[in-house]
Amino acid sequence: MEMIAKKYFFSTTKILIFGAVLWATVALLHAQQTSRLNEQQIVDVLTTQYGERAGKRGRAWFRLMNESSHFKEIKQLNSVNNFFNLLYFSEDSKVWGVSNYWARPVEFIGANAGDCEDFAIAKYFTLLELGIPDEKMRITMVKAVTLEQYHMVVAYYDTPGSVPLILDNINGNIELASERNDLIPVYSFNGKQLWLNKKKSEGVVAGTSQRLKRWADLNHRIGIADLRQPKLRME
Repeated sequence: MEMIAKKYFFSTTKILIFGAVLWATVALLHAQQTSRLNEQQIVDVLTTQYGERAGKRGRAWFRLMNESSHFKEIKQLNSVNNFFNLLYFSEDSKVWGVSNYWARPVEFIGANAGDCEDFAIAKYFTLLELGIPDEKMRITMVKAVTLEQYHMVVAYYDTPGSVPLILDNINGNIELASERNDLIPVYSFNGKQLWLNKKKSEGVVAGTSQRLKRWADLNHRIGIADLRQPKLRME
């Protein structure tokens, strides 16, 4: 009888724990789906920290998201890609004074300049804000053959097995990865997973994306507190 009671206790405890975890997960997902960025707060911070033109870029960013919120996903990809490709490309050492810095979208908009990582990160988080599921996107590190250097883009998968579309700041046209012979995939990640890429449309899961130190650091810093000041502003 004592053994049966113990089994019942542990079984009931597991059910209660599972129920609590499930409820918390549902609540978290609901909070993520209904959360919105505070436009006025972000525009004010951009204006205060980076100047009037940065504030106007912030307004334009929110206008883009408001207008694109009712678009189909393909049109959202084009709108976001075109918007951020208007910003200037510059190396981290010139903009931020360090060799490799992954800027938050607000910092990138504030400085009006950044390198390929900044373009990709800003596009990724903006598309998330528009409601595109995380599992449809990967930030992808590639080898840019023509530039003979590493480069970062956003890959969008319409279905899990489809060849992804590539959002890039070098080539402003969104094209299938199979058409981008100038890009050799190395690894990719999103909010959950890390993949080692062997083909343009495939990858081998290599653990969680938090294994990437800079990605973990970026997610820890995400928000508008303690924004980094650029060494160079492109106005």
